Amino acid sequence: MQRNRKKIIKMLIYFLQGALIGTGAILPGISGGVLCVAFGVYEPMMEFLVHPFRSFRKQYTLFLPILLGGLVGFVLLARVVESLFTASATVAIALFTGLICGTVPEMMRKSSASAPKKGWSCFVLTLVLSFIFFSILESGIESNIEANFFWYLFCGLIWGLSMVIPGLSSSSLLLFMGLYQPMTEGIGRLDLQVLVPLAIGFIVTILVASRVVNKLLKEHGTFMSRIILGFVLSSVLMIAPTSFAGTEQLLLSMACFAAGFLTARQMDLVKIKQRQE
Repeated sequence: MQRNRKKIIKMLIYFLQGALIGTGAILPGISGGVLCVAFGVYEPMMEFLVHPFRSFRKQYTLFLPILLGGLVGFVLLARVVESLFTASATVAIALFTGLICGTVPEMMRKSSASAPKKGWSCFVLTLVLSFIFFSILESGIESNIEANFFWYLFCGLIWGLSMVIPGLSSSSLLLFMGLYQPMTEGIGRLDLQVLVPLAIGFIVTILVASRVVNKLLKEHGTFMSRIILGFVLSSVLMIAPTSFAGTEQLLLSMACFAAGFLTARQMDLVKIKQRQE
């Protein structure tokens, strides 16, 4: 009975994490890949994308709730959070920043578990270069491309890359190109002229890129963990709010950051406790 209860709690946590990943994947400034890393499911997900059936059979209690949660987050929660972004993007981003920062202690622990002194030069180099790259993207000039089948295919490709490369926000890049709004409107209408090319681009990119990343994780695990950590921290530096409309928004942002941080930390502590038992 106790074992079943723990199993249910763990699956509920994975479902919630999947919902947040699905939500973050489509929101401006947020990277689905970063949230996968933050919640400790990045490596299993890369393995799943390369060997879906074998991985699902071995870890169905992880993948089933994560995938269902991701679908719920993408279809339902994204609209709720999009409304929050419209009301106050600063407060919404503070919440997601807190969620990511709350997982950093566990990420640091995992990253240093096997070889505590190796790969830190890779971490520093990745942190600096990715920060410069994301800064260039952020300062890009918005263009007005006419959305069509091939551009929606491109949207799927970029979206897929953002799930594999932590820190790359597909939504931010698509906003600069003027493709984000027509894409999200098409998804909201369930328009097949948008959904089909989007899905093709996403699936093809995921299948190809995940194989490369999975191989690197297996052959150079320590260095890859440092590189991924660098991507995550640089993305946090990029999205963290730095200006506020007033004292009220500052206090609300601080409260949302704290709530996100404590929620993520508590989820990590629950999983650590369950592993120890």
